[in-house]
Amino acid sequence: MAALTLSNCTTSEVLTQGYVIDEKTVELVPVGSSREQVLLALGSPSTTATFDNEVFYYISQKRVRPVAFMKPQLVDQRVLSVYFDGEGRVERIANYGLQDGQPFDFISRTTPTGGQDRTFLGQILSDTGSGSPGPNL
Repeated sequence: MAALTLSNCTTSEVLTQGYVIDEKTVELVPVGSSREQVLLALGSPSTTATFDNEVFYYISQKRVRPVAFMKPQLVDQRVLSVYFDGEGRVERIANYGLQDGQPFDFISRTTPTGGQDRTFLGQILSDTGSGSPGPNL
């Protein structure tokens, strides 16, 4: 009876966001397909390359929240990249996972950066690297 009660307390929640990659759908877009064929088969991309629009990115993330009040943890991230050549034909398709790069938090739109996080007061009191105190000190 106790085991049944404890199993009912599990409130794990799986949150899936973005484009869920289906291998059968990806097979509809072989190398040499046109940009229009890609849009018909896969739909609009999550984002495109910043400069040339020569790459379509289809992005999805899976997060797990063990208990409703906890922050979800990123457990899987997929980026399907469709690269086009100069004529607008599919040159290659790549499927990247969480192990291929640094995870990006699409919800808050922040990425971890190197360096130190300083408080406002810490920035004011720190040495700016000039080697001598300023004229006000």
